Amino acid sequence: MLILGIESSCDETGVALFSTDAGGTLLAHALHSQVAMHQNYGGVVPELASRDHIRRIIPLLRTVLASSGRALAEIDAVAYTQGPGLAGALLVGAAFAEALATALGVPTVPVHHLEGHLLSPLLSGNPPRFPFVALLVSGGHSQLMRVTGVGNYALLGETLDDAAGEAFDKTAKLLGLGYPGGPALAELAERGRRDEVKLPRPMLKSGDLDFSFSGLKTAVLTKVRELAAITDQQRADIARGFQDAIVEVLVSKAIRAVALSGLQQLVVAGGVGANRELRRQLDAAASRARIAVFYPELEFCTDNGAMIALAGALRLQAGLAGKVAGAFAVRPRWPLTDS
Repeated sequence: MLILGIESSCDETGVALFSTDAGGTLLAHALHSQVAMHQNYGGVVPELASRDHIRRIIPLLRTVLASSGRALAEIDAVAYTQGPGLAGALLVGAAFAEALATALGVPTVPVHHLEGHLLSPLLSGNPPRFPFVALLVSGGHSQLMRVTGVGNYALLGETLDDAAGEAFDKTAKLLGLGYPGGPALAELAERGRRDEVKLPRPMLKSGDLDFSFSGLKTAVLTKVRELAAITDQQRADIARGFQDAIVEVLVSKAIRAVALSGLQQLVVAGGVGANRELRRQLDAAASRARIAVFYPELEFCTDNGAMIALAGALRLQAGLAGKVAGAFAVRPRWPLTDS
């Protein structure tokens, strides 16, 4: 079975082909990032994002078909991101997927964006096995989930306000960094001095598995205002202090979640999962706790079509999804546990 995956939830257009033959193989994938376009505005402009998806999706599809050596007529189903995300951006991918599937006479598979991230480590050469605990850390989400199987997700904890990725981006703006803020702040933090700037660890001792990062952002704002003229080194020290605080909370809660679940595997997915310091600290903590940690390949940490094609294929194999192409709706807000 050959599954086409389409991702258009925000500022990346992704297209991929996944084959379920021989245990599953990613045949080809292509991605276009809109970062350069949105940099001029300091963040994603939804209308521009939607228009760019329209321009990119067909050329990317042609690239994937050429790279894989497959033809449109060979596609057995079309998976696409139904939500959550920007409504206009989601509509571009959904409309294209449903129209293409209708023309080909094949079913569509609407996919939850976070499910794609959660399952993305299964694309690696050393994939986890069900069940496992997943730490989902993307731009708008910070969640801990118990994953028993495809479509079987139980929420263990989540952010009560800003997600880790949002906190990274907002703090980057406070420090005068450009868009995208998260990677820029992480790079700056590499030059910062450890423990030079002390910042709070929100909800570290709360006794539950929830997160809260808005107060940490406020603490950075207070620190910046205390400095009359901030130097480059002070800016790097604040970035280091901020990143260390976020990482400590994420690592502590993730390791605790695995311990409470009685499982021995932790999956880390989403854009923040590419953060080098988070990976270093998680690997060290997991080693001490004798927990196996699994990450997606770096190219699959950000939004991409490969994870959507994979999720669609797995849902079809599990008998959980697949509908007659035609009428559709997008879901800008959509809890993963309802997928």
